[in-house]
Amino acid sequence: MQKVIIIAEAGVNHNGDINIAKKLIDVAVEAGVDYVKFQTFKSENLVSKLAKKATYQIENTKDATENQLQMLKKLELSHEQHNELVCYCKQKNISFFSTAFDLDSLSYLKELGLTIVKIPSGEITNLPYLRKAATIFSEVIISSGMSTMEDIKNALKIFIEAGISKSKISILHCNTEYPTPMQDVNLYAMLSIQKEFGVSVGYSDHTLGIEVPIAAVALGAKVIEKHFTLDRSLSGPDQLASLEPAELKAMVRAVRNIELVISGNGIKQPSESEKKNIEIARKSIVAKTDILKGEVFSENNITTKRPGNGISPMLWDEVIGRVAHINFNADDLIYLDK
Repeated sequence: MQKVIIIAEAGVNHNGDINIAKKLIDVAVEAGVDYVKFQTFKSENLVSKLAKKATYQIENTKDATENQLQMLKKLELSHEQHNELVCYCKQKNISFFSTAFDLDSLSYLKELGLTIVKIPSGEITNLPYLRKAATIFSEVIISSGMSTMEDIKNALKIFIEAGISKSKISILHCNTEYPTPMQDVNLYAMLSIQKEFGVSVGYSDHTLGIEVPIAAVALGAKVIEKHFTLDRSLSGPDQLASLEPAELKAMVRAVRNIELVISGNGIKQPSESEKKNIEIARKSIVAKTDILKGEVFSENNITTKRPGNGISPMLWDEVIGRVAHINFNADDLIYLDK
């Protein structure tokens, strides 16, 4: 079975502080994820000065006075900081990843050596952005928050026409609300995407807790992306929908366990670990009372008890009515004369 790729989304939960960003990398390493992901953008290229904050951003930052540009400016990482984080990831032996939110940032991530591009939900209808991403990257992960199947189809077409094989494309089911209400997750949509487009699918989660990513893996997700933070009480637009360190570790452990439990061959048969318990847990036909040679076996003098190393109770009807060929004491295993 293909290993599930786990992306720990640090995003902008560093609040523009390089030291917090490094601590987030440490947490991701400790949790055992495959990638730690940040967000790469130039605020002025991403939003206009007229762009308002989303309701969840206002609620999570507790600031209704600033606009998106003002908020994002405080969360922006410089190129120097990016280079520092890439080096730190190498030291910690974890893969650095980031999402570009504008054209210049796509080019910059390519310069940093990234071969995989992550398309955020908000850019899935951005034709110039998609075209550029398709021409400079060889592998793509597409988040589909707020999307229809038609939106996904149109975006997917751009990458396929650019020569990217479907085997190099993953589409993540996603809901762009922070946190996402459980009733809005619609996890079966992930399976619809897989059936419709024939690509690898995954799930980018914004719900509270770890249950939904685990369920997604059980349903066949090959990529899991989840926001995490040092502390949900910190300021920032995404903190409240993020896992704290112990929760991230628990999610990774659960995902790896789910990988194991769904990796079997599908044949129902005793496993190696349980074979030793067959004799202990199953029953045999035994003497219910002392039985003398020549007595007829009946429901009055035989019964079933553990261990299961004698005649199977499934042969009960074949034993009833037979004649005892030797004496049996109570609880002795019953054997038939051949």
